[in-house]
Amino acid sequence: MSGEATALIALGSNLGDRLGHMRRAALELAGLGEVLALSSLYETEPVGGPAGQQPYLNAVALLAPANGYEEPAALLEGLLALERAHGREREVRWEARTLDLDLLALGDRIVNREGLSVPHPRMMERAFVLAPLLEVAPDWRHPVTGEAAGEALRRTGSSGVVRTGLQWGSR
Repeated sequence: MSGEATALIALGSNLGDRLGHMRRAALELAGLGEVLALSSLYETEPVGGPAGQQPYLNAVALLAPANGYEEPAALLEGLLALERAHGREREVRWEARTLDLDLLALGDRIVNREGLSVPHPRMMERAFVLAPLLEVAPDWRHPVTGEAAGEALRRTGSSGVVRTGLQWGSR
């Protein structure tokens, strides 16, 4: 996938109708580009944040950004707009959320500025991102470190990341 203008988008939900939020978000991503692939849905325990949160559903989408969303800042703003449409509020870091959409990577682009880091700065430490990422981009390598996603998952371990039998439904 290196060098291509495809984006890796992490999807997550642990508040309200988790599966409904994930299904609608997958459909709504089509407004930002062509969804080339969707991983399986995984259930994971929350990482960080306030105690007592429900488990997350997590997945990764491979997206070919549409015109107007080829730049990381524009794509991120589109993702944030989808989160807001699902009632996402940002009051406490890593709190429960109806929908969480993270821009993990956009081709080989490297961006580090306030409010936008691509590739996502913690993605190679998070099994709940790496396991579904490997389904949609099995050969993906971090453009800065060169580490393969598979190597990162072996390093972090996949304890607590469970592929569910849940289906995306018709898209």
